[in-house]
Amino acid sequence: MFKVLVTEHISEAGIEILRSQPDVDLTYDPELFRNFEKVLSMVPEFDAIITRSGTPVTKELIERGKKLKVIGRAGVGVDNIDIDEASRRGILVVNAPTGNTLAATEHTMGMMIAAARLIPFAHKSLKDERRWDRKKFMGVELSGKTLGIIGFGRIGSRVGIRARAFDMKVIAYDPYIDPSKVTDLDMTYTTDFDDILSCDIITIHTPKNQETIGIIGEQEIEKMKDGVVLVNCARGDLYNEDALYSGLTSGKIRFAGIDVFSKEPATDHKLLDLDNIVVSPHLGANTHESQYNIGTQAATN
Repeated sequence: MFKVLVTEHISEAGIEILRSQPDVDLTYDPELFRNFEKVLSMVPEFDAIITRSGTPVTKELIERGKKLKVIGRAGVGVDNIDIDEASRRGILVVNAPTGNTLAATEHTMGMMIAAARLIPFAHKSLKDERRWDRKKFMGVELSGKTLGIIGFGRIGSRVGIRARAFDMKVIAYDPYIDPSKVTDLDMTYTTDFDDILSCDIITIHTPKNQETIGIIGEQEIEKMKDGVVLVNCARGDLYNEDALYSGLTSGKIRFAGIDVFSKEPATDHKLLDLDNIVVSPHLGANTHESQYNIGTQAATN
């Protein structure tokens, strides 16, 4: 029997795949990630572990997992996993790279629309305060605006396609792709990061690694046009949050749509005090369809 530990919630369909295997002894504790010390104490007896973003699969955890053969990430990224240590010990790391593509794409578009039309604030004003204040919530149109996309992979490219349907101009920056992937979609490919910084709206869709952490900081924001809109539904720390806060406070950044934070849960974050930001608690992958895809892909892998 192979013992498998699942430390966070995944879809029931994924759990059923594991339960149906005659040689799998499954331990499913979706709240276990909240007690990392308990995870550390349990992991030595397991052959495989499945996590989401809430369980830090650190060097210490991997060292304690003497029997570990596979680490599964029910999601796209693997930034919560010490890949080098896993590789050194011959432990396979698998994820679900396509599971939440459409969910994250649509959430990004939702953030852009919410920022352009101030929908959350108008909703709160009418529903909670019973105010019929049309002038206060004058928005802007996406049509005719230039969207800069940093990272043109599965999600970034689909955001671009949907932005074109809104009659937006799209400029993409991604040094790791063939430029034709962008130009074939009637979009502009650039190798000059300053081209992105000149856009009306900027959205980022890269992994979180040493190259991308803080890719948008104080100097980059200074180069942006006044009134820029920034969106991040990818990973926390890609925007320097202190610089983002300063830009929003000064008005350099007109609005931001932020789904991810450097440390989560981010219930006390200073960005939450601002009036020109739409936030959500890391919901990019939170659709029924996405969770089914992620859970089944992780279990199957």
